[in-house]
Amino acid sequence: MRSEKHEKNPAIESEDAKKGEDAKKPSDVKKSKRAEETSTAKAVASGASLAPEDRASQTLTSSPERPSAAPAGVEQAEAEDPVARLQADIDRFRDLAMRSQADFENYKKRAAREKEEAIKYANRDLLERLVTIVDNFELGLQAARGEGEKSPIYSGMTLVLKQLKDFLADNGLQPIEAVGQKFDPNLHEAIAHEPSNAFPEETVIRQTRRGYRLKDRLLRPSTVVVSSGPAK
Repeated sequence: MRSEKHEKNPAIESEDAKKGEDAKKPSDVKKSKRAEETSTAKAVASGASLAPEDRASQTLTSSPERPSAAPAGVEQAEAEDPVARLQADIDRFRDLAMRSQADFENYKKRAAREKEEAIKYANRDLLERLVTIVDNFELGLQAARGEGEKSPIYSGMTLVLKQLKDFLADNGLQPIEAVGQKFDPNLHEAIAHEPSNAFPEETVIRQTRRGYRLKDRLLRPSTVVVSSGPAK
């Protein structure tokens, strides 16, 4: 007898494989959905456990870089910048104008003062030369006195000398009286020291050349001899 072997048809086998796969598909889909839900829940839980700062940094890190928007105050300052710059220029020019005006006022006062002083002391050089002539005239008058004070020459020279002194006084010249005065280096020029019982120490004994003031300034100091005190 020939043994009968059961041989399967290939078409039948392929249909059975497809049915097995179809039977497996619903379960696989369910498993994949459960895995996705589990991973999503884990991600949400990990995000909730993070601090707000960490979440913000995580969001910034994950998100693409974007240029930060300028604050509203900066935009407003930029919008007002031309006005502020214009106001600063106005303030600077106003301050400059005030300073210039003050400088000009000071200049006018200084110019007026210098002009007044120039007029006041315009004859300084002329008067300084005239006092030298007066010195020589006084020396000549002392020589004429030897012939007698009633001499016509002496009387005439005395009159001329008086006219010269009056002219100098009219122009603001004042003689400095030095004899018997305390020595003052601002007014006197000492040429010698001599002992004296009649005058205390540092007192002018005699005057060898008269000094003059021109209004409130010294024109020429007096040349004097100063006492050194009693003789020892």
